[in-house]
Amino acid sequence: MEYFVRENSIVREIWGKGDTILFIFAGASAEFALNKAVDWLFYTGKLPQDPLGRLFSTVSYARKIVFSEKQAAIKAIENINTIHNSVETSRGRNIPDWAYRDVLLMLIDYSIRSYEILERTLSLAEKREVFQVFYRLGKRMRIKDLPQSFEQFQRMRKNHLEQHLHYGNFSEALYKRYRQQLGWFRYRLLIETQILITPKKVRQLLLFRSFSLLHPVILIYKIIRIMKLDWLLKSLVLPSAYQEEIRSMDRAPA
Repeated sequence: MEYFVRENSIVREIWGKGDTILFIFAGASAEFALNKAVDWLFYTGKLPQDPLGRLFSTVSYARKIVFSEKQAAIKAIENINTIHNSVETSRGRNIPDWAYRDVLLMLIDYSIRSYEILERTLSLAEKREVFQVFYRLGKRMRIKDLPQSFEQFQRMRKNHLEQHLHYGNFSEALYKRYRQQLGWFRYRLLIETQILITPKKVRQLLLFRSFSLLHPVILIYKIIRIMKLDWLLKSLVLPSAYQEEIRSMDRAPA
């Protein structure tokens, strides 16, 4: 059987572990709030009503594509295109090409960052493989002007961080909803994770300090994971409504 992502790919290892996915989730939640095109995510009302659910939906689609047989993955990608097209038609405007591209670059970056924080440094070949998988995803989504190499991705990603992010009213509204959904403890944990994984530009815009309190905790967490107690910590990170989603992160989607 042919898969969209080969079975021994580093991408499957990254997206098959709940803790790395939660770190990707944390980074994305920070950057979505700052993106200049975030008004598109507010248009349907789903993001401000349930930002955690909306982000879990994005993660779910990505995991389905990573672990699916090729034709099933292509069908999932086409479904994403259909959803985006319906939103554009409803609003009477197109989502900017750069906004699609920036989300793809973000997923590449946080996939690498999360794995390197929690596991080990990736080789250049492995980083290029992560890029290639998401490049093929971007091509299937018909995203324009994609980087053609990992090195070009790095330059384009840096440009995005400098030009396409800002802190505005939507940013403030989204972080307010994060606080409401998560409660004080989980919200602080989210912030510390964001400080740990996000690029410098994101931290500056959110007025974060440069050092995360989670830095010294990572080694302890790795020991807890060896003892198979990491599921308990994961259950503390997000509300009980998302417990099944949390548990499902450590297994390939059906």
